[in-house]
Amino acid sequence: MSQLGRIGFRAGLAACAATIAYDVAQVLQVLGVLHYPLDEILIFGASLCIVVPFVLEMLALHYSTPIERRFWTHAGLIFTTMYAVFATANYVIQLTTVIPAKLRGMADTVRVLEQTPHSLLWNFDAIAYMAMGLTALLIIPALRRSGFERWVRLACMAHVVATVLAGIVYFSPTYSNKLLMLGFPWGITAPCFMLLVGIRLRAERTATAV
Repeated sequence: MSQLGRIGFRAGLAACAATIAYDVAQVLQVLGVLHYPLDEILIFGASLCIVVPFVLEMLALHYSTPIERRFWTHAGLIFTTMYAVFATANYVIQLTTVIPAKLRGMADTVRVLEQTPHSLLWNFDAIAYMAMGLTALLIIPALRRSGFERWVRLACMAHVVATVLAGIVYFSPTYSNKLLMLGFPWGITAPCFMLLVGIRLRAERTATAV
């Protein structure tokens, strides 16, 4: 395995693991097992842990892709960057500003920064994951239709569909835990496509020339 493949594979595993950790925390919150502030700390913390490995995974994919198809991975990297900026801004604000202020009894001072349905930071979250979905969409043409890459393509396609469903959850006029279930497929497709891209990179023996 090349160094590039090793980095991409490990980054994919880390992104996949962080996404599964988010899934678990989210489900436990909905079931009432986790309560404030632990639920939000775990949800936002796990989500923040997705960012760096996902960016590194997509970067490794870009540099391991033949140059004639690299336009698509470059486009995917642009939306990966958009995802990283909006997601990082949101989760850092929630973890270091909103939650501490609320624990000190100063919730009114940070009300505008809370991630509640249809708030400013809710829309930051939506933009982040729409951008991740566009990343999955854009890298599809860079993947071959045969061999293992065929399965990576299918995983990316499934994630694009799941992203559309998640968009309905984000932008529906009303929000409920029942509506949240419509976004449940995202919790499956996201770690799957991250893992499969990582496995594809593990097979990378020689980095494509820049």
